[in-house]
Amino acid sequence: MPRRFNADLEWDALDPEDYCRKNYENIHENDAVFIVKLRDFFSSRLRGRTRLRGVDVGAGGNLYPALSMLPYCDELTLIDYSRPNIRWLLDHTTDYAPGRVDMTAWRQFWNVLVEDVSYARVPDPWRALRERSRVHRQSVFGLRPAQWDLGTMFFVAESISASEEEFRSAVSGFIDALKPGAPFVMAFMEKSEGWRVGERAFPAVSVCDSDVLDSMSRGAEVHELIRLGTGNPLRPGYSGMILVCGTKNPDHEGMGE
Repeated sequence: MPRRFNADLEWDALDPEDYCRKNYENIHENDAVFIVKLRDFFSSRLRGRTRLRGVDVGAGGNLYPALSMLPYCDELTLIDYSRPNIRWLLDHTTDYAPGRVDMTAWRQFWNVLVEDVSYARVPDPWRALRERSRVHRQSVFGLRPAQWDLGTMFFVAESISASEEEFRSAVSGFIDALKPGAPFVMAFMEKSEGWRVGERAFPAVSVCDSDVLDSMSRGAEVHELIRLGTGNPLRPGYSGMILVCGTKNPDHEGMGE
């Protein structure tokens, strides 16, 4: 019987080095759009603010969402459930030492971010990432409400099970974990048929822009939704990517209200 729900899946089978190499060794044309949107949205909302608490949920083998929050945070929590992903995150953040891991891919993204003055004021992003990051092994379904001032969640909610209910729960759990008024950016694979790690298949929920908007209608205000086609596809079995920039509703406390 196919494994459908998040708790049934073998998350420790993930290979973040392979994932990073396939997806981020060179900046994909969609990521080139997303990184600019991400940078400009946070800059428009947070310019001049510092000492905030940020979170990237389901960080995995992708550092550019965390880098996008760096100028505004003195504490940056990176959450994942897969043990290999946790080890990768530690190697690239809190345990980082020059020459120990290759940061070439992430320098490409930082070079785009640093075109904004908020990022240009961070003299050493790798040192800042090491000093400000906190890596936690945790499920998206277990986040405490109203903890963070800003957040990101990229390609997670639709990619962790085949259950539409779990998709909606992951989106609402992420939004609930933010403080009222907090800016956030989320990304989704559109109409994903699932994905693979080696010979191992992982399911997905097939979502489009209306599904994404529906999932956050209770707790958030959407400021911009961008839908891009596949371009040069990263893998078979999806029709595009969706990026949402929004803020948590000021009067929405989440499950803790």
